[in-house]
Amino acid sequence: MSNPFLSKFNTPLNTIPFDKIKVEHYLPAFEEGIKQGLAEIDAIVNNPAAPDFSNTIEALEKVGPLLEVVSMTFSNLNLAETSKEMQALAKEVSPKLSDYSNDIILNDALFKRVEAVYNLKHTLTLTPEQSTLLDKTFKGFVRNGSKLNDAQKETLRTIDKEKSQLALTYSENVLAESNAYELVITNASDLSGLPEGIVEAAKITAKEKGKDNAWVFTLDYPSYGPFMMYSDNRALKEQLFKAYGSKAFKNNEYDNQAVLKQIAVLRHQRAVLLGYKSHADFVLEERMAESPAKVFSFLENLLDNALPFAKEELEELKAYVVSNNGPEDLKRWDIPYYAERLKKEKFAIDDELLRPYFKLENVIAGVFETAKRLYGLTFTQRNDIPLYHKDVTTYEVKNERGEFLAVFYADFFPRAGKRQGAWMTSFVNQKIEHGVNIRPHVSIVCNFTKPTESKPSLLTFDEVTTLFHEFGHALHGMCANGQYGSMSGTSVYWDFVELPSQILENWCYEKECLDLFAKHYQTGEAIPSEYIQKIIDSSNFQSGLATIRQIGLATLDMAWHSKDPKDIASVKDFELNVTAKTDLMPPVSETSTSCSFSHIFPGGYSAGYYSYKWAEVIDADAFEAFQEKGIFNKEVANAFYKNILSAGGSEHPSILYRRFRGRDADPKALLRRSGLIKEVVK
Repeated sequence: MSNPFLSKFNTPLNTIPFDKIKVEHYLPAFEEGIKQGLAEIDAIVNNPAAPDFSNTIEALEKVGPLLEVVSMTFSNLNLAETSKEMQALAKEVSPKLSDYSNDIILNDALFKRVEAVYNLKHTLTLTPEQSTLLDKTFKGFVRNGSKLNDAQKETLRTIDKEKSQLALTYSENVLAESNAYELVITNASDLSGLPEGIVEAAKITAKEKGKDNAWVFTLDYPSYGPFMMYSDNRALKEQLFKAYGSKAFKNNEYDNQAVLKQIAVLRHQRAVLLGYKSHADFVLEERMAESPAKVFSFLENLLDNALPFAKEELEELKAYVVSNNGPEDLKRWDIPYYAERLKKEKFAIDDELLRPYFKLENVIAGVFETAKRLYGLTFTQRNDIPLYHKDVTTYEVKNERGEFLAVFYADFFPRAGKRQGAWMTSFVNQKIEHGVNIRPHVSIVCNFTKPTESKPSLLTFDEVTTLFHEFGHALHGMCANGQYGSMSGTSVYWDFVELPSQILENWCYEKECLDLFAKHYQTGEAIPSEYIQKIIDSSNFQSGLATIRQIGLATLDMAWHSKDPKDIASVKDFELNVTAKTDLMPPVSETSTSCSFSHIFPGGYSAGYYSYKWAEVIDADAFEAFQEKGIFNKEVANAFYKNILSAGGSEHPSILYRRFRGRDADPKALLRRSGLIKEVVK
């Protein structure tokens, strides 16, 4: 049987032929991709012509198209639809990819050609995008060891191999722990307080797991979250909370304590080898924030504003609990339950009141309509595109001129082979080659509430904002219109990448947008205006507590990565010390954030988790531009499309943002939106 990766895809819109790809196809495709890539590098190095922008920088940009498609397909499926075979293959392939990357970046002859072009930069006539590519290429070599001596280069290779293997182990441990846990309920009285739809979903989960006359709750958030929020059974909530918080922190075969410490140590060693004080210094050189000092200052300023509000909110919650005959010794597992009740009392609103108006299919139609009104995009479902799982839906996307723009994959429900959380990714990046604009294939992957036998998938309001968030990332990918794949779409500074996603969440709080899609799944009745007002009124409920939680996570990330971690003896003690200012509740000894903090250990947010709050400042300021002229104002939308969504990483983000807004972002915009200052926009 032929390998689908090694022949032309005979598929609609040249999509990945998932229906033909088997696990055994990956390794030979990886090996052939590496072989071809290295041959292309040799051709650049051995080119007798003097190095110039075209024969060196652009040629390097085009290296490895086969390896790119194989790598993107494999890495995406290893997160969304993995198996033991895929995980084993990942461990086999990881060092090969690490070697391949280093064979390029540590190729002295290649670097000399790149450096020669870079040294001539002032004599070249380049577009801003070409200039950015040249800078990025040269810095990429230097920042990854090209100026090291041979012994140092070998050390770097060893570090990179170990690091990539440890990241895989970390992810596999979290997934294994998540899949292994079940809260099995056999007594119906233990379901007290839980909404009917949640109980029905737990019954279906029990059936899927071969358990009759039972209800099963898991650590998947659509199961875990509602149980913590609505269950009257405090003991079971404690059990579930500790299971969720202790993933990969049980001193068993899946424990991540030693793994994450070694990842942190290797990152630090690598940074020092390259001449930086720490991994954070290394990372932040290529971020808007620029330095650890600026990040810590940013977080401290936010904390100063949010902490008084957070303390007031917690005292209000404690008083509410006591006045309602709740426990005087409030614990962390009590907070979602009582916070939801307090919110309902203050605003007469809760998730179960809103769920009937947020049928998944309607929310999808709503986010599509939002994209149409803002940017003229249309989405047409395609049933002929191969899928990697039956739950996935695909769409052909066209721009306002009716031209093909992108392929969009949507994958919404939890399953055993899928990582928890929600993310956006790409199978094909946009770029221009031989005058042809190759359009992107973009995917969003979520873990939403599944349909039951009696109800469709009805989302919580948080899930609605998550869908809009990930779709904002998808728009950034789909609307990309750059010359070079390495800088198109979401290939921007990490503390800028959240702008397109976070700004789109704002539309969820606007009546003009909610009226497009929030309709009762049974009656078709539009969401009542008073419900929309309740959503708006309650939008800043406990915003102080939410803010300091994010600050705590960002501070923990920076603490792991801004100094030498080799002397950290206890992961738990380290966490407690670092987050002392932001932890307003007593710690729970059985839990650890770091052991399942997938964003920063295997993920790409190391020394970058602060970027969520950093980008919130920018998105709050950017949305004020829409509020000033109308949330569907075409003039503002066109400016955002041109300067942000389609521009990718073609220029420095501060330049792109100023081009959109006419100025830098106002730091107070986030505080205004969060209700943490009472300042009116002039």
